[in-house]
Amino acid sequence: MDFSLTEEQREWQHKARRFADEELKPLTLERDRIADPRQTFDWEIIKKGSRLGFRTLAVPKAYGGHGADLVTQTIVMAELARGDNAISKTFCQCWKWSQLITIICNQDQQDRFIRPFMADDTYLLGYAATEPNASSDNRMPPESDPKAGWKLKAERNGDDWLINGEKMLIANGSVAKLFFVNTRTNPNVSIREGTTLFLVPSDTPGFRVGKVFNKNGWRFYQNAELIFDNARVPHANVIGEVNGGHKARAADTSQFGDIELAGIALGICDAALEMGLQYARKTTREGRVLSAHQTVQLRLSEMQVLTEALRSFVLRTAWERELASQPGAKSKDYLNAQLVMIFAKSSVQRVTQLNLDLHRAIGAMDEAADKLARDAAIWTHLAGSTLLNIIAAKVLFNS
Repeated sequence: MDFSLTEEQREWQHKARRFADEELKPLTLERDRIADPRQTFDWEIIKKGSRLGFRTLAVPKAYGGHGADLVTQTIVMAELARGDNAISKTFCQCWKWSQLITIICNQDQQDRFIRPFMADDTYLLGYAATEPNASSDNRMPPESDPKAGWKLKAERNGDDWLINGEKMLIANGSVAKLFFVNTRTNPNVSIREGTTLFLVPSDTPGFRVGKVFNKNGWRFYQNAELIFDNARVPHANVIGEVNGGHKARAADTSQFGDIELAGIALGICDAALEMGLQYARKTTREGRVLSAHQTVQLRLSEMQVLTEALRSFVLRTAWERELASQPGAKSKDYLNAQLVMIFAKSSVQRVTQLNLDLHRAIGAMDEAADKLARDAAIWTHLAGSTLLNIIAAKVLFNS
């Protein structure tokens, strides 16, 4: 089997690596230290990255984007995450939603939203699903319980819809200019039958950003509360059919979300391993550098093994999903796309903890090592990662 990268993939890898080393690493701790979660964001770094193509990487070439495949996207997000994983997430959050507009939205919606997205370096995207009482369970909702799932109400009003309620912890919530929004349009049936998906611009009347959440990790990344108070959205912004929101994304076969999070975890592992190796080689204890001590060697070797195992799993899964997304593909298997997230969670938390232990072993405290461990802690609950174990088990036992 040939695992070598194409020339184009290497070019993107080198570009992302330079950007991470020269632009992201110098500011990552500076932004992390800012107390106000609204102020951790830096528009200048977003503009710089956008001009290099990191915001529009996944948009098909027919729409003016770079049309990068899933393997290329995974390589870029991992390289960017080496510099700052929250900034990497801010960019690749736009990849899945911009690509989704070109896949599931009608021509009018594409014309109205892809063009401004391509033209504006500050045009970020978000997806509003999570609510105070409805979050990870929406990945595997109860089949018939109308009380389960999203409560954000959307009611028809002439040529418009009035949306009322709130979403919370929404990615890019305080900075995005356009959101995909899941709503409940029929509260008397399950969310599989009674939800509708809308495109909602941030300047929609009746829509506003509420609280920006003050997180322990991923501090650059903006997670916010979205408040809808008779937010008026035109019927033309309905994606697919009314009450067809749960199947609106059926044409999207990428399973990008879990691969995205696994790719970013890989970048964190790379950063932690690099940090641990440098520290062990330059720090002395009992007259010898740390890397000469067997216990340190065992820690570093475990970090290396987990990082390389995760790299192989992530890239293989991205390759499989890319093949499965092609027209006429025979396999539509999603199992690895879910399993890779499970392995990414355990790997990134173990590698960053080993790196942190290495720095603390002789009473040292390292701000950068601590930050990586705090960022990795997010994988405990990220995107329903625990629920993925249940989903994967069901698939395995039913196969």
